[in-house]
Amino acid sequence: MTETAVGAQAQTTLAPEDLLNSVNSGVVVERTAQLRAQFRSVGKKTALELAEQINHKHQGAATVFVYEEAFGRRDRLHWLLHLRSLHDYAAVSDLFEDGLEGTGEGAGTDPMYVDGSVTETLLIPQHWGMYGTDEALPEGAGIDTAKPNLVVPPAAGQTSLPADSLVHSGNSEIVIHRSAVTKYAFRAEARVFARQITEDINTHLPGVSTSFLFEEAFGGADYVHWLIHMKDLDSYYDLIDMHQRMDQATRDIYLNEIIAPAKGGGTWNRIFVEGSMGDVAFTPLRPDRF
Repeated sequence: MTETAVGAQAQTTLAPEDLLNSVNSGVVVERTAQLRAQFRSVGKKTALELAEQINHKHQGAATVFVYEEAFGRRDRLHWLLHLRSLHDYAAVSDLFEDGLEGTGEGAGTDPMYVDGSVTETLLIPQHWGMYGTDEALPEGAGIDTAKPNLVVPPAAGQTSLPADSLVHSGNSEIVIHRSAVTKYAFRAEARVFARQITEDINTHLPGVSTSFLFEEAFGGADYVHWLIHMKDLDSYYDLIDMHQRMDQATRDIYLNEIIAPAKGGGTWNRIFVEGSMGDVAFTPLRPDRF
């Protein structure tokens, strides 16, 4: 049965079940670029058309959604490129650079964009066994194994919720990209905490907000990233309320002495580099506006 397209899924004529997203992909590449003000409308329209071209040409191997930054820099675009594996990156990247067929209008590579504004961040779903977590696994957890045709398990393996309860990059109306740097001495503890609080959000707010943890590849060491998906903007209030009115399960995660006495002991507030945590929010571009 075909799902009704909502969120970024509405950008493509492909059925939602034929798309990759932040739940079922092995790699997520976030590309950002700043549109020049005079090209704000045509640039967004071109970005959507290029994404649709890629989605059809690489159906099953890659899916691209386009977003614009909210509550930050105006006319800054964010592409989420979802891949089965890194093997597919080169071919899709070439299409980004070449642009729409017959136009040369690429994703951040033509005069519509501010020079030097294009960045890419490659995100790999975090899984148990990475960066020392094999020595700090929560009770009952085991080291993950890769799925067929995927280098690492997709983010869906981070949660116990069924697929129809998940909000992801395809069906959410707003995504918060949170990033932070872990202290090297506590890199395993930081990831355990991050996974625990992520799943706590998922189980408290099924169908409202879903969070997944990713590792940055080819960037700074021990940079971790959360993609926090919300079904709509009002869902942010549910996140706030959840942490203002903590139940015992949530409180226990924050108060847990996750750092071993041999390392000086302590809770989660010792495991991240101070001042390194930040959020960027973005919403799906709506094709009917351009």
